[in-house]
Parts: sequence; C-alpha cells; structure tokens
Amino acid sequence: MGNRVNVIGVGMTKFAKPGASKDYHEMAKEAGLLALKDAGIGYNEIQQAYAGYVYGDSTCGQRAVYELGITGIPVVNVNNNCSTGSTALYLARQAIEGGLAECVLAIGFEKMEKGALGAKFNDRESPMGMHIPVMMDAQGFNSAPPAAQMFGGAGREHRWKYGTKKETFAKISSKARVHAANNPYAMFRELLTVDEVMAAPEVFDPLTRFGCCPPTCGAGAAILCSDAFAEKHGIKNPVYIAAQSMATDLPSSFDEKSMIKMVGFDMTKNAANDVYEKSGLGPEDIQVIELHDCFSANELITYEALGLCPEGEAEKFIWDEDNTYGGKFVTNPSGGLLSKGHPLGATGLAQCTELVWQLRGTADKRQVEGARVALQHNLGLGGACVVTMYRRD
Repeated sequence: MGNRVNVIGVGMTKFAKPGASKDYHEMAKEAGLLALKDAGIGYNEIQQAYAGYVYGDSTCGQRAVYELGITGIPVVNVNNNCSTGSTALYLARQAIEGGLAECVLAIGFEKMEKGALGAKFNDRESPMGMHIPVMMDAQGFNSAPPAAQMFGGAGREHRWKYGTKKETFAKISSKARVHAANNPYAMFRELLTVDEVMAAPEVFDPLTRFGCCPPTCGAGAAILCSDAFAEKHGIKNPVYIAAQSMATDLPSSFDEKSMIKMVGFDMTKNAANDVYEKSGLGPEDIQVIELHDCFSANELITYEALGLCPEGEAEKFIWDEDNTYGGKFVTNPSGGLLSKGHPLGATGLAQCTELVWQLRGTADKRQVEGARVALQHNLGLGGACVVTMYRRD
C-alpha cells in the first residue's frame, strides 16, 4: 500500500461570481496561506506542489504558488476539466504514498468568465469529439449550452427509463440551497422551494436555471503528508485518505449510445468500486459525501453510480430524504456545486476542505453528527472521475 497519506491542512476562499473576485494568484495565495496555517507549518516545508486550473496560460501554477514562497520546488500544472482539483490531489497523494516526498501542496484556482462554458480553440479536434456524436444520435443538438444538453439529456434518459418526475430534480436543487444556507463560503445561500426551482426558466429538460451550477471564481488548497512528517510536527489523529481512485472513459461511454453512460456513470462506478475494495469500506460505512452536482441530473444519477441506492431507485432515495440530514447520508453539506459554486480548478479541493472539516467536527452548523468516514466524487467530461475515501480514527 505504501505510506499512509494524511490531510493536515485545508483552506478555501469564499466563492464569487465572475468579475467579483480577486485575480487568480491572489485567490490562490489566500487559500494556500489558510492551508499552511491550518497545518501549522511554513511553506519552506513543502517539497512539491500540484496546481490545478482549466482556464489560464501555461505555468499559472508557478505564478500562484510563488505568492506563498519561492523555494525552487517542483510545481506541476494540472488540467483535467472539472475534476482538475481532485486530480492535483490525486498526484499529491501518489507522491506521499510512493515515498517521493514527505509534505506536498495541492492547490486549485479558477478565474472564470460570465456565461456558459465554451470552446477556446476552434481550429482543432475538440476533447468532446467522441462524446458529441453520442449525443447527436441520442437527442440531437440545440441552442442550449452543450454541458446542459449532455447532463440534462442524462436526466431525460433517467426519466424515460424509470419514470422519474421533473420535481425530483428540483428537489435536489432545493436541498442544495438548504445546505448552503449554513455555509459562509457558498455563493447562493437563499432558500428555494421545489416550486420556485420548477418555475425558473428552462435550460434543457428537465433542468431549469436552478438545476445548473453557475460560473464561479475561487481557490482551494490541501496539504498532504506522511505519518512520519505528522509525528515529527506533533500532529495527532489527522484525517487521512483511506483510498483513492481515478477512472477515465470506458467503451460503454460511447458504444451503448446512452447519455447516462456518456456523462460518466461507468467512470464513477468503476472508481467507486475500486475505492470500496481498496479501503475495505462500503456505502454503508459512509456518513457524509461531497459529490459532483454540476447539474441536478448528475447528482441524481451519481447516487446510483456510487451505490448509495440501487439503479433506478434514485427518485425514492431523494423523496425519502436519505440524501440529507436525518437520512442515510448527508450529500453536499456545503451546498455543492449548485449553490456553493463551481470554479473548475478549485472544486475538488473545496470538496476535500469541506470533508476534512466534517471529519474534524469543525463544520459548524453544517456538521454531520458522528462523521468518521467521508466520500468525495469529482468528475470532468472528456473524461476523468476521481473518487476519494477519507477517515479519521
């Protein structure tokens, strides 16, 4: 297995709308300094850094990390679409587990533009070049934002296959606002009823505006270390990574002509099963989850992909409120991407931050009672899915 990997410091900025944030290097500095303070160490003890962002010039990672210190360490820039932050975490974890370093920084940031995501390069093959034909065959293409068509199409397929009601997707969005109301780092903290979500302008059936995450600016950071490093610095009983797995697309993403499969259902299932096997833990052991709710439709299908409920039973799971306080699991206590926001490079590290706080028992009004095991799910089309299991003894 290699060295155990502990998460000894976390930090994040308050997420903001495009145009309302500091520049990327300043946001990264804020999150990085918070993580260092949380860990109780100086930047001089960081031996490697992995910096994640999607929209930015090459070596933005160095410019961001130099705000914390200029010590000559390796700084690796990471871009893996919406799973960029957790990919930086994945690489940092590998360095510690493999004995290549004792203390590593994973940092992610994003300064986004207003409006839906669009292609930056139109003179070459799109990374979605194998995904778009699946969508064209399944449902065609219209004027809605492409990502909304993809994840909305997956939600529509679930409706057709299992009879899932539109109100069920709205209930997910409403739940996200209830959770975000207790999170000072979230963008949208105002409560929304199911009826209010349903009454909002439709983006792509079954998604209304409130079923889609907003473009967001922000940063997050995590400091990982070995047991030897933690012991040397007097850090007792830290949160640690019990298992982690990354999966990319499988043939089923394209061969089965399924929108659910195309947006990463089997990637998620594959990574989750690997984590369950490696950790010796299953869904029944988990109390709190941060999962990738870029759209309410993705949260719904992810319940099934992670094994939180059987396939086809996500609607019952939602209406039984097994996805919130008092139910089987608390999913996205932070408010998730729908309400907290989704700065692509930072999201995976913001999820990590929330779960570390939950396992330490320091999540304030969001605290999940008795949280000892937590699961993180971060997915990017193109594709990559990172699933991480955290524990605190």
